[in-house]
Amino acid sequence: MKPILSLTLLVVFCLMGNAQNSNVHYNKALADSLGADEYGMKQYVLVILKTGTNTTDNKTVIDSLFRGHMNNITRLAKMGKLVVAGPMRKNDKTYRGIFILNVATTEEATELLNADPAISEKLLEPELYSWYGSAALPLYLKSHEQIEKEKH
Repeated sequence: MKPILSLTLLVVFCLMGNAQNSNVHYNKALADSLGADEYGMKQYVLVILKTGTNTTDNKTVIDSLFRGHMNNITRLAKMGKLVVAGPMRKNDKTYRGIFILNVATTEEATELLNADPAISEKLLEPELYSWYGSAALPLYLKSHEQIEKEKH
């Protein structure tokens, strides 16, 4: 009788330990739709935009390239490829802004960035890094649309 009780207790404790690691709120369909792994994470590409080598001071050219830059940001967001974008304040580095791209490789990110006129004309130069983050990150854009009073 004692070995059966010991075995039963061992099984119960093992099941309890396993149950503590399971997420009762897990939504497989949502996780699959976002490309999440078992930790709810996925691969992205982080882009740090720096001041480029193009030092033109022609305001018309600069304005045109940055208008194209903003249009490309909108295009990438509509495609579901851009998750986060934003400028940085002046700093002691040449950092100007960041993107988090919803792509798995730096090669795919480079292809998307080549369509940005501010990057292709070297007003901005990107540094690309593989980044592992929450697969739910793209969901915040829907909330942002509800709090954005003015569009760019």
